[in-house]
Parts: sequence; C-alpha cells; structure tokens
Amino acid sequence: MTIKVIRGNPTPEELAAALAVVRARAAALAAAPSDAPEPTSAWSDPGRIAQHRVPHPSANAWSRTYWPA
Repeated sequence: MTIKVIRGNPTPEELAAALAVVRARAAALAAAPSDAPEPTSAWSDPGRIAQHRVPHPSANAWSRTYWPA
C-alpha cells in the first residue's frame, strides 16, 4: 500500500492518524464475508419520507392537506 500526499504538509501525527483510518477500513472490508449484504443507507429508507401520518379522507380532509396539524 502506497500513500502519497499531493497537497499540504501534514505532520507525522496527522499522517499516522489518516493511515490508521485507511488501514482499519481495509481490514474491516477484508474481514467481512463476501456473501454479506452491503449495509443499507438511511437515504434509501422509505420510512424517512413519510414521517407524519397522512389524514384519513373525510369531508374536511381537503382543508387539512396544507395546514400543519
């Protein structure tokens, strides 16, 4: 593994910290079983879109579609 600093002048401590993160991530990927599913992102969770209950249709439902409850 080769790390090359393109811009900036990191201190040895900063470079060691960055290298530790990269190596830990590589070790975690290598240790994961190949048939394990990828973790799903919170962005793909349909529950985050509908966080509030939708009012049930009724005679006055049209008036509640815009104004907060």
